[in-house]
Amino acid sequence: MGKMVLAAVVAIAMAGADAEDFAEWSPTPPMGWNSWDCYGSAVNEAQFRANVDWQARHLKEYGYEYAVVDIRWTVQNEGLLGYNQTNPLYTLDGFGRYLPAPNRFPSAENGAGFKPLADWVHSKGLKFGIHIMRGVPKEAVARKCPVKGADGVTCDQITDSRIECLWLRDNCTVFAGRKGAQEYYDSIMELYASWGVDFVKCDDLSAPVYRKDEVEMLRRAIDKCGRRIVLSTSPGETPLDEAGHLQKHANMWRVVNDVWDSWRHIAHLVPIMCEWLKKDCRQGTWPDCDMIPFGKLGVTGHCWSLDTASGRKCNLTRDEQRTLMHFFAICRSPLMIGADLPQLENDPEALALLTDKTILAAQRDGRNPKPIFCTKEECAIVSDNARGGKFVAIFNLSGTEREVSASGVARRLAPHASVLVEVE
Repeated sequence: MGKMVLAAVVAIAMAGADAEDFAEWSPTPPMGWNSWDCYGSAVNEAQFRANVDWQARHLKEYGYEYAVVDIRWTVQNEGLLGYNQTNPLYTLDGFGRYLPAPNRFPSAENGAGFKPLADWVHSKGLKFGIHIMRGVPKEAVARKCPVKGADGVTCDQITDSRIECLWLRDNCTVFAGRKGAQEYYDSIMELYASWGVDFVKCDDLSAPVYRKDEVEMLRRAIDKCGRRIVLSTSPGETPLDEAGHLQKHANMWRVVNDVWDSWRHIAHLVPIMCEWLKKDCRQGTWPDCDMIPFGKLGVTGHCWSLDTASGRKCNLTRDEQRTLMHFFAICRSPLMIGADLPQLENDPEALALLTDKTILAAQRDGRNPKPIFCTKEECAIVSDNARGGKFVAIFNLSGTEREVSASGVARRLAPHASVLVEVE
């Protein structure tokens, strides 16, 4: 018996030694493109492919490697200017797991899922991501679909009829500890791994309630699935006191709600992110400022901005766009572009910011960014340079011109303007 116990202990120790730290999957903050700002919940395969093709040709060399299909890719009759919550036609398999709507994603027909699309993205040298909502589809609950891997358990037994998301009535909460709860999350990550998914953005995890149990179930499910899937929790505001928990379970997490092309959103973000910078988050886990709302937005509309099919240009001034990029970069936030990428050819100034060498160097090579000061009028942040030296960013957050100085960098800045420099 003693030998058996010893063998078991050795086996456990070896398994732990061989276990991979998920933080190693994102050694620098993730970069890429996400369909939300431009196509909302109505993106289709043709639009996605056009953007990925442009991304591969023009942005891959700068590190923008993820291409993400955002919310509600499963709904066959989604509205162009907002969520169809009246009579949505979901696409599910027999185990109550969402599948891509085949009328919007033709390559997903006959149960192929996102595998053909993911394979195509990978052929471009990029990585493929999807958005999901936490929980179990309400339709799977109504149908009493069996939970794969949990004999005799159906979806209605791991949840109830309550839909706790305040803004989208698609899913029901999974109750941790119930038989079949972990197995359901295991089953969806197994499915996504079989498709070739590299990135999952999971929504409704952080606010108004931080869903610790479901974050942990997601982590376990990813670790079991056999594929390196980067986990992004969304949206914010994520509670600051959960920093320790998040670093143990997620690669990135949103610190605020959606950031749009409005100065008030940037002004709201800055002090919150500065507080996150004081948390000393470990390498491979990243507080996330949200997407970059540059270029053409709302081409097919979305619930937050009821645009026509023609979309609109980014409302931020050039100084404000530069400030957003300088802030995201010095803070080492993930960089996810929200624009309609092919139309960036008509906005060379925005494209220049997205590919600026100093901005990208600060985001990739900076270490331990910390605020020097942060008020309503001005902010300064410094980070160590992995090659030696420092990155320093100063920001005029006020509506009037003013002198801002920190760490030997001083400039007279226009309203909402900034400077990011690399110093020896």
